[in-house]
Amino acid sequence: MADSKRYVIVGNGVAGTTAAETLKKLDPQSQVTLLAAEPYPLYNRVSLPHYLKGTVSEDKVFMRSVEQHAQRGIDLRLETRVAKVHPDEGVVVTEAGETFPYDKLLVATGGHPRPLPAPGADTPGVYYFQTLDDTRAMVERFATARRAVVVGGSFIAYELAEGFRRRGLEVVWLIRGPRWLRRILDEDGGRLVDLLARDHGVEILYGEEVAEVHAAQGTVKAVTTTGGRVIEADMVGCGLGLDFYTELLDGTGVDVRGGVVTDEYLATNVPGIYAAGDVARFFDVFIGRHNQMGTWNNAMMHGRVAAANMAGARRPYREVPVYSSGLFDSKITAIGATPENHPEVEAVSHVDWDNRQYQRLFFLEGRLVGAVLIGDLRARKKIVDMITQRERVDDPNRLILSLT
Repeated sequence: MADSKRYVIVGNGVAGTTAAETLKKLDPQSQVTLLAAEPYPLYNRVSLPHYLKGTVSEDKVFMRSVEQHAQRGIDLRLETRVAKVHPDEGVVVTEAGETFPYDKLLVATGGHPRPLPAPGADTPGVYYFQTLDDTRAMVERFATARRAVVVGGSFIAYELAEGFRRRGLEVVWLIRGPRWLRRILDEDGGRLVDLLARDHGVEILYGEEVAEVHAAQGTVKAVTTTGGRVIEADMVGCGLGLDFYTELLDGTGVDVRGGVVTDEYLATNVPGIYAAGDVARFFDVFIGRHNQMGTWNNAMMHGRVAAANMAGARRPYREVPVYSSGLFDSKITAIGATPENHPEVEAVSHVDWDNRQYQRLFFLEGRLVGAVLIGDLRARKKIVDMITQRERVDDPNRLILSLT
């Protein structure tokens, strides 16, 4: 064991756990340490919205046990937060002062919800939706809650709005911008989502934010909006985006720009340090630019590729990120590069109001690089194939009509 490689992975989401398991397969004699801030081994974050809605039980959310990690030879350390990385010494230091030496380090830390910027935001009854504990707390609250306010224009805000409504709550959804996913959808797309939400019994107020949270008897009772409306609420759910856990890299020289910047091999600019999952701003070989997209499959594949390269391979990440979700009584998928990360893309769109379907395609330098689909998702495979083949598109409008 004296000559065995030492791999340290910070973050035990699907990227970190997949990397740990892959490393033990590729390098069985290696020492793999997996540092987890949460008190749980891997659970399925994709299942949390279903748990919130009550369509799956909590026990179905877990994917790994502590014993399974031990059987695989992975040293899992729960409730262990990393404070600092010292690349010159090849050491990770935790908040508790423990040190873990490494030969290769993977940062797969993900992010944390942006806080609600309003007086009273720390009132019990204000919730975020990132972890199992967040979800558990909301599920417990459903027993007495009758009314809810949701804040934000993100996918997470949608999951909260649908989850609260499925649990029988009256839901008012506040969106600061003119529509949901305002950078990805155009006006027609936003209007279609509004119709779907209202059919589901969710009222959306645009151009509104929370100005103040009001409490009574130690818990939320109402919010005042920036437009002056007072809305009664027993719960406030916040989906205001993520800030990524990159503080551990302060002073290391690792390039951090929103996320941890990597090349196509998921290696950072500092030798021996890699990044994967939501926190990684990776070089996307299909668009020739850096990209960042927090999806389960993307994170899992990141874990596999990063592990292979940490173990000595030279394998580029060559996957088109795809995120799919329910959308009230419909479905939505976002593919590849979108205006969320690449505002310079050109776009064409098409909407079918009768069948409530929508397609929007994104182009860079004459090539298809991304898309968003609502309703009929059958074109997803063709779009992914076109992105990977980097085909030139001479007539974007003709292409979008061929997909409808």
